[in-house]
Amino acid sequence: MDAVEVKRIVKSFGSTRAVQDVSFGVRNGEILGLLGPNGAGKTTCIRVLLDIFKPDQGSVSVFGGPMTEAKKDRIGYMPEERGLYQDLALQRCLVYLATLKGLSASEARQRVGQYLQQFDLAAHRDKKVKELSKGMQQKAQLINTIAHWPDLIIIDEPFAALDPVNTQMVKDLMLDLKRDGRAIILCTHQMHHAEELCDRIVLIDRGRVVLEGALDEIRRQYAGNAVLVRVTGALPEVGGVLQETRHNHTRHWTLAEGTSPQDVLKHLVSSGAVVEQFEIALPSLEEVFIKVVGGPDPGRSPGGEAGDA
Repeated sequence: MDAVEVKRIVKSFGSTRAVQDVSFGVRNGEILGLLGPNGAGKTTCIRVLLDIFKPDQGSVSVFGGPMTEAKKDRIGYMPEERGLYQDLALQRCLVYLATLKGLSASEARQRVGQYLQQFDLAAHRDKKVKELSKGMQQKAQLINTIAHWPDLIIIDEPFAALDPVNTQMVKDLMLDLKRDGRAIILCTHQMHHAEELCDRIVLIDRGRVVLEGALDEIRRQYAGNAVLVRVTGALPEVGGVLQETRHNHTRHWTLAEGTSPQDVLKHLVSSGAVVEQFEIALPSLEEVFIKVVGGPDPGRSPGGEAGDA
């Protein structure tokens, strides 16, 4: 059973159709990337899922049925717009918010204290939230999202304002949560992070699902007729190569129509080349995103529709 199952939801705001016939699900122990350009409808989908908005049509199942107040305590949501109390001390703020998710005060203090240590924030526990750097506030927001050990985690742009060390720490945490059986929905505009973390993706554009599936399958679906080649020693003449680019010692060959990767490999081997690397050149998720969504659209809101992102 999926932790979340969204079926053919439709949501309008006045004359603006924000979401049109969107379906997706996320399983336990899986990271689903919910992706799309600004104004695509992602945040509207999340708010319908969380029962903040009611859909005009369609249905949402969470943990096997309709959303309830008890189920909300099993969800951790980190919106792009942060919501910590700026004038409270960090630890006091996080403990209070954890108790709102059903933890006792003593349990909340214990878990928050552990996470403050893990996220290198223990020395700042008595500072007001507004006195923390943006990166520290980002980590504090993440602690608030997971301190009650939710079964479903919805996280929007978790890597904003983080340096490389803290970015990797958050990635490791998300993978640990996945291994622990949590269902995770990740929204991000940073495609390289989604490519590294997500098992499946759902790409939404103009309120509709335009691409979905396992990440590896999608990359293979959009692979062109190109190969990555690295050889030791002399490189024989190879026909059917339209274009070559190089990165260090690896060559990226775009092949002519009618020339297959198998033809090229067979020719290299028969010519005596020592082949160290030969593989189909798969596009990055960012390249797939650009190909499917296209360039800037004057009809698309730069800031999102109805609070969307």
